[in-house]
Amino acid sequence: MNGLYAWMDALLPFAWLQYAFMKNALLALLLLTPLFGLLGTMAVDQHMAFFSDAMGHAALTGIALGVLLGVRDPMVSMIALGVLAALLITGIKQRGRTGSDTVISVFSSTAIALGLAVLSQGGGFAKYANYLVGDVLAVAPVDLLGLLLCLALTVAAWGVLYNPLLLASISPSLAKSRGIRAALAEYAFVALVAVVVMVSIRWVGVMLINALLVLPAAAARNLARSAAGYLRLSVGLALCAGVSGLALAYYLNTAASAAVALVAAGLFFITLPLRPR
Repeated sequence: MNGLYAWMDALLPFAWLQYAFMKNALLALLLLTPLFGLLGTMAVDQHMAFFSDAMGHAALTGIALGVLLGVRDPMVSMIALGVLAALLITGIKQRGRTGSDTVISVFSSTAIALGLAVLSQGGGFAKYANYLVGDVLAVAPVDLLGLLLCLALTVAAWGVLYNPLLLASISPSLAKSRGIRAALAEYAFVALVAVVVMVSIRWVGVMLINALLVLPAAAARNLARSAAGYLRLSVGLALCAGVSGLALAYYLNTAASAAVALVAAGLFFITLPLRPR
């Protein structure tokens, strides 16, 4: 990592990057924000703006489940429960008996209540409170390798899922006539979102995960004139929010994830008047 740090010092001679933990945070955001930029486009188009909230709340239940089962690494139980919850939400939604917003709200409320009930027993919730707000400044070099792997796998999966999901969102009947199994593609998509949320929740936080998934994509939708442009703009705006938010957090001495979310919100409101009628 020393060689990479030296390269960053030469290329980015900014005061806020003089510390190793700030360099790690920047690298983490350069890996995390493209994930949210990619997945957020389909989440916005599929009217799943609150889905990541439900996944964030499920993270607490996953931690609680790991505590009850004696799982050493909470990430294992978080991912398992997150994927299961995502598949259940999608399965109930596809049956059409209940609106998607209602299904997501029921799972979200139940998950956070159950997680808090278990983790707060005996007043022991304090050690899990960092999952609520996240701390990207706590990223270690070994974590960056995991995020790099997650980004690579997500991009590969996105290359397979994007066209079927896009066609199904535009015209379900056309997708069906072309042999596209839209339901299966949606199951794969929500499972992918669940994994990304669970992997990043330690640094983004339950309270802000939804903002980082939705806001860059919503801002990009205000500007985009094509599907390809929508993707590029969403990733670019997510990266812009990540880097700018980190620098802003340093100078304002505030939480980095909150600053990133606020910059993303600012980008949305700036681009809102530019949205075509």
